[in-house]
Amino acid sequence: MNSTVIASERGTEGRHERLLEARSAVNSILLGKDMQVGLAFCCLLARGHLLIEDVPGVGKTTLAHAMARVIGSDYQRIQFTSDLLPADILGVSIYKREKDEFEFHPGPIFSQVILADEVNRATPKTQSALLEGMAEGQVTIENETHVLPSPFFVMATQNPLDLVGTYPLPDSQLDRFLLSFSLGYPDPAAERELLVTEDRARLLDRTSALLDPQDIKALQADCESIHVSENLLDYIQELLRETRDDRWFETGLSPRAGLALLRASRALAFLENRDFVIPEDIKNVFPALSRHRLSPTSGFSQSPEEQISELLSQVPIP
Repeated sequence: MNSTVIASERGTEGRHERLLEARSAVNSILLGKDMQVGLAFCCLLARGHLLIEDVPGVGKTTLAHAMARVIGSDYQRIQFTSDLLPADILGVSIYKREKDEFEFHPGPIFSQVILADEVNRATPKTQSALLEGMAEGQVTIENETHVLPSPFFVMATQNPLDLVGTYPLPDSQLDRFLLSFSLGYPDPAAERELLVTEDRARLLDRTSALLDPQDIKALQADCESIHVSENLLDYIQELLRETRDDRWFETGLSPRAGLALLRASRALAFLENRDFVIPEDIKNVFPALSRHRLSPTSGFSQSPEEQISELLSQVPIP
């Protein structure tokens, strides 16, 4: 084996070790939420975007801040409010008299990591300002296309829709989020530790970057080489087919959602230090991939999460 290949393998191994260290660092800040933290890293590795929905005060913003800190990328927080305008996100062109031309001033979307905080407090028009960037990695302003930085990762938080002053996200924008989950309240042991240990904000201040943008792009490329067997591709198709049975949901998962499921499953396998996907990878990411994309058929008393769990139990594992 030549020295170039050896160096490449050592570089890959080192990046993966630092990735696991980064996950552990976030787990030490957001206590008792190992599963959700793992899914957040899967979303990043799979080149997706993350939607976190829950009541205020359970750690949504803390998770986003911790993720941004450990991956060492350029970071901007956008606080969504009812009076936020699309230009406040995208940027504006300002006329410069001395140059006799318009000069573009980029908005906060031109960052590698975006925290869209309380995204459903803004109007649908403002919410949609994120859509093109999330989908295509670029935005068009006054007929001019501007490429966004790479990597580009949006973490959006939203409050439950029954809270005052919220606007539902359009289906087209919901579909741009690869994964979605709720954090929920901490268990008693984690909550006690939160009460008696150092404030999370101080811990965040002392947390240093363990990765950089080049590491993230290399790790994302590594994920794409994870092997998926023909049997598991059949399993993914069967899950998609089952969601399209109208006894479960109003509309089923799209082919794009199937591709997203494949990417997320590869990312989870990579995060678990495997070079191949197993059925549990698919089962573990499926609820977070589908909960924001599926609406239960009318008449069902179960929650979407309960229906998804039941659907998973009825599709045979290869």
